[in-house]
Amino acid sequence: GVVKGGGHYIWVFANLTTVAYIYSESREATLLKELLDGFGGVLISDFYAAYDSLPCVQQKCLIHLMRDINEDLHRNPFDDELKDIARRFSSVLQGVVETIDAHGLKMRYLNKHRRAADEFIDGVISMKCTTEAAAALRKRIEKNKEKLFTFLNYDGIPWNNNNAEHAVRAFTRLRNVINTSTPKGSREFATLLSIQQTLRYRGKDFLEFLRSGKVEIDD
Repeated sequence: GVVKGGGHYIWVFANLTTVAYIYSESREATLLKELLDGFGGVLISDFYAAYDSLPCVQQKCLIHLMRDINEDLHRNPFDDELKDIARRFSSVLQGVVETIDAHGLKMRYLNKHRRAADEFIDGVISMKCTTEAAAALRKRIEKNKEKLFTFLNYDGIPWNNNNAEHAVRAFTRLRNVINTSTPKGSREFATLLSIQQTLRYRGKDFLEFLRSGKVEIDD
């Protein structure tokens, strides 16, 4: 997120139980490479290009992709090629979500969708798109083909980055109240917000933690 008052940024990292807000002077990938050096998990992110240079296994947020496709359709309501890609994507995702609703994020159930996911990607890549919007979407899917359905091969890996999105909204609310901040102030409220949101994710009270005198958050 952008910090008001002077060209600096807050990066947000989150999982199911922990949130970390990290101050940075830029949006360059250098910070990401330093923070995630040796990371052995699956990184779930939006489509910001800085993530592409990271060597870890990645899952792109399919909600972001779905929103972008819907926006493309809204701008191009008579583009049949775009509609065809949207229909194919919706068909695969609908089946996946039904399985998740029934069984959770478990690979032994999700793996049955692998073939449909591969057929979707191969089918879109082989399309001869004549419209600008459809061609751009086809190119985007081809570029990210190894990162769209990674979660099907793992247990407990979400298909979206909703946890981080919720954490970003918490930062945005605070930013709007503070309105402006120096680099020093940004670092300090990033630390406090990291503690507050991590406690919230774990169902614990922020003020109670501060009064306790503890310096670490219990699991």
